[in-house]
Amino acid sequence: MLHPRLVLIIGICCVSIFPVLVKLAPVNEITSAFYRLFFAAILFFVLSLGTRKLRYPGARKFGTIVVCGILFASDIAVWNKSIELSSATQASLLTNLAPVWVGIGAYFFLKDKPKRNFWIGTVISLVGMVILMGWEYFFELQFDAGFILAIISSLIYAFYIIASKRILNEVNVINFMFWNMLSASVFLFLLTTIFDTELSGFSTDTWWYLVLQGVVCQFIGWLCISFALKNMRANRVSVSLLLSVVFTALFAWYILSEPITTNMIIGGMIVLLGIGVTFIERKSKSII
Repeated sequence: MLHPRLVLIIGICCVSIFPVLVKLAPVNEITSAFYRLFFAAILFFVLSLGTRKLRYPGARKFGTIVVCGILFASDIAVWNKSIELSSATQASLLTNLAPVWVGIGAYFFLKDKPKRNFWIGTVISLVGMVILMGWEYFFELQFDAGFILAIISSLIYAFYIIASKRILNEVNVINFMFWNMLSASVFLFLLTTIFDTELSGFSTDTWWYLVLQGVVCQFIGWLCISFALKNMRANRVSVSLLLSVVFTALFAWYILSEPITTNMIIGGMIVLLGIGVTFIERKSKSII
C-alpha cells in the first residue's frame, strides 16, 4: 500500500499537465473535456473487469456517483465558459476558492471538521496563488458573467470533493471512478450535441494529445486523487490541489518554454508553505 500523501502528489502531477496538453491540442474546450473523460471511462472499465471490481453499487449509491459525475463534468464546462467570458487568470484565481467552500462544507457535512491550521494554511496558500499569478490580476477583477461563472465553478468543484468523499467511504475507488467517469462522459456528450461541437476530423497529433489527457490527467491522475480522498481529509486534499498551479507552471516552462518569473517562484513557495501548515497538528492525532 502506498502512502496516501505520496499518491496524492502523483495525482496532482498528472492533472497539472492538462493545461499544457490543452494548448497542444487545438480543439473546442468541451470536446477536449469529453474525450478526456471518455478515454478514462474506457480504461476504468478495463481496470474494473481486470480487478473484478465492476459491480452495480445499488440505487442510492449509484445515484450519488452519477451526481458526482455530473458535478465533475459541469465544473469543467462552467470553468471553460468563464475563461471564454473573462480570462484564464481570473477564472483560475476564483476557481481556486474551492478549498474555502470545501472547508465550510466539511464542517457541516463530514465527520472530520476543519481545524484552525486548515484555515490558516488556506489563507496562506490563496495569498501565494495571488502572488504567483500577479497582484495586478487580483485588483483588476471584473464583476461580470465570467466572474459569476468562475465562482459557480469553485462551488461545483467543492460540492464534488465533498460528495465524492462521502460516497468513497462506502464504495471501492475503482468502481466509483468507472461509474463516475461514465456518467460525466455521457453528460459532456450531451453538451457537445447541444452546442454542436466537432468530435472528429482531428490530426494524428491532436488525437494523441487527447488520449494523453484521458490516460495521464484523468485515469492516472484522478485515480490517485480519489484514492487519497478516500484515505485523507477532504479539506486537506482540496488545499493540496492548489499545488497543481505550481506544477503546471513547471510543465509549461519545460514543454512550452514559458518563462518562470520571480513572482511565480515566491508565490509557489508560499502556496507550499500554506499546504504544509494544513498538515500541522498535535502528535497524538492522526497526520493523515
